[in-house]
Amino acid sequence: MAKLDFNIKATVRTDKGKGASRRLRHADKVPAILYGGKDEPIALELDHNKVNNMADYEAFYSHILTLEIDGKKHQAILKDMQRHPYKPKLTHLDFQRVEKGHKLHTNLPLHFLNEETAKGVKEEGGVVVHHVNDVEIMVLPKDLPEYLEVDIANLSVGDTIHLTDLNLPEGVELVELTKGEDHDQAVVSITAPRVEKEETDEEAPAADEVPAANEKDADE
Repeated sequence: MAKLDFNIKATVRTDKGKGASRRLRHADKVPAILYGGKDEPIALELDHNKVNNMADYEAFYSHILTLEIDGKKHQAILKDMQRHPYKPKLTHLDFQRVEKGHKLHTNLPLHFLNEETAKGVKEEGGVVVHHVNDVEIMVLPKDLPEYLEVDIANLSVGDTIHLTDLNLPEGVELVELTKGEDHDQAVVSITAPRVEKEETDEEAPAADEVPAANEKDADE
């Protein structure tokens, strides 16, 4: 899995509040915060367009990022991103510090392989159903992958891959499975195609069973 390098230059933000955030956005900046670990949270401002371009990459949401604040580099992961309801604008970002030797919690996207050529699709005409598209994991920073692959090549109609079936890289734990055996969620399955029942001539009401409009009027 080739990793991209996300280096974000940031400036400490001293002017806070809704009005200050609004002024930042008008200046093509976006407010952000860095928190976690033993250090105090730091309010930041980032170049909106540069961060917005990075956000086009899936890896931006699961990769360890580098925030360069006043010449000092901080390792972090993106925990939350807020967008404008209808404009292509970011309005706020939350980053969590990454500490060496400490496990972090984050969500990883799932990449489903061989969907079109899976046995249950190609040979049996089934339909692939995604039950989840990402999973929450616990992992040391050094072992963090960008995504998990789920190969469904051998799935037949009626088969399901669960969390316990996933092939996890070394050091990666699924948070959901730490909650007990009954949390072994379905990830992806292949189901039989839905066949809509067509109304046949035998099922349709006979012509002599349907009162004609003029006969109804005559009775009235």
